[in-house]
Amino acid sequence: MHGVKDFEDIIYSFLKLNNMNSISDIFTAAIVFTAIYGVIQLFVRRKERLLLIEKGTNPPETKTDFFAFSSLKFGLFFIGIGAGVLIANILTVTTNLDEEVAFFSMVFLFGGLALVINHLLGKR
Repeated sequence: MHGVKDFEDIIYSFLKLNNMNSISDIFTAAIVFTAIYGVIQLFVRRKERLLLIEKGTNPPETKTDFFAFSSLKFGLFFIGIGAGVLIANILTVTTNLDEEVAFFSMVFLFGGLALVINHLLGKR
């Protein structure tokens, strides 16, 4: 079992040293996939509308509620992320919690909480 512990130490030290590179790689991949999804969605909507026009039906007006509460949604989301970063920093200073665990968990927790609050406010 001595080899397993050495392997775990090597992986841990690698992840600790290259933390920022791996985070930027994850964000880059997320941005690329989101852009690809958006482009594909635009082409699919266009093709769908053209098929409806060919059938002789009037395509429905595509008004989405995305922009209805977008400023509130983004505002709450960024407030949640900021609160998550702040609480994560407090946790890393005051406890023995790893920095990565604290930051990722608190950012996702407070960001998700902000989106849930936005959903509840949007239902009214």
